[in-house]
Amino acid sequence: MPYTVRALHLHGHHARPVDEPSPEPAAAAYVEDFAFDADDDGALALIVRDTATGREQCFRVDLATGETEPCG
Repeated sequence: MPYTVRALHLHGHHARPVDEPSPEPAAAAYVEDFAFDADDDGALALIVRDTATGREQCFRVDLATGETEPCG
């Protein structure tokens, strides 16, 4: 699997492998497979880790629309 994804508020041992072509679809696929409580603004912050390089990126996924954007 090229990526592991976890909710920002969970520790690394809760990461799930995701087979997607890039980090943004990996974040969206994770949300589709696992139900979580949203933030006050209806979004979920996720850490996507590239298993080949170890690089981590944070994305926020709007649970109502599925829109994905970098954390910031």
